[in-house]
Order: sequence, then C-alpha cells, then structure tokens
Amino acid sequence: MENSANSIKKLYYSIGEVSKVAELKQYVLRYWETEFKQLNPSKNKAGNRTYRQKDIDLILNIKGLLYNQKFTIDGARKMLSGEQSITTNDSKSESLPEIDLDVLIKIRTELKSILEDIRNI
Repeated sequence: MENSANSIKKLYYSIGEVSKVAELKQYVLRYWETEFKQLNPSKNKAGNRTYRQKDIDLILNIKGLLYNQKFTIDGARKMLSGEQSITTNDSKSESLPEIDLDVLIKIRTELKSILEDIRNI
C-alpha cells in the first residue's frame, strides 16, 4: 500500500521537495528563477513557491546543462531559448583546422629534449 502512495504524482511540490528530488540547495533554485525566465513557479496565498512537474523537468534539464555538459548560465539560457543548437563532435572537428601529424611529432620531440635538459640542470 505504501508503494502505491509513493507512486502517486502530486499536482504541486514545495521547494523543499524539489530541492530533494533535484539534489540542489533551495537557494540555488531561487537563484535560477532570476536567471532563467522559463523557470517561474507559481506561489500560493502564503507566498510559498509551488512547483509543477514541468518546472521540475526544467530544473533537471538546467542542472544537466550546467553540471554535466558544463554550460555557463548564459549558454544554458541560450540553449533553453533555442538560440543555440547542441554541437556534436563531428561538427566540432569540421571547424578545427587540420593539423599535420609530422609537425606534432617534431614538437613532441623538441619538448622531450627540453624536459631532459631541464632535468639535467
């Protein structure tokens, strides 16, 4: 019976509940409200924030962008607003200039030589 009670989704969640689900401090959630216009939970008559499931999904998305994908707040804001598309490794490699392998080998050899000279001092 307890499992069925835990699986029931609520319509509204408190900031404390969202904080536990997202594993974030409450002040971080309040700060993100100022940085991301998409994150705007309603407030009840007492002035407490009431989060819906879509707010929680957005918070988890923001957390993924900031913590896992290492976006800046500005970059995450642009991603959420659709201004910036996610670049794949293929598109990144296309924009990089081609590097001559022989040049890299020469640089590596020279660096090893310099390191050996430094060790011998």
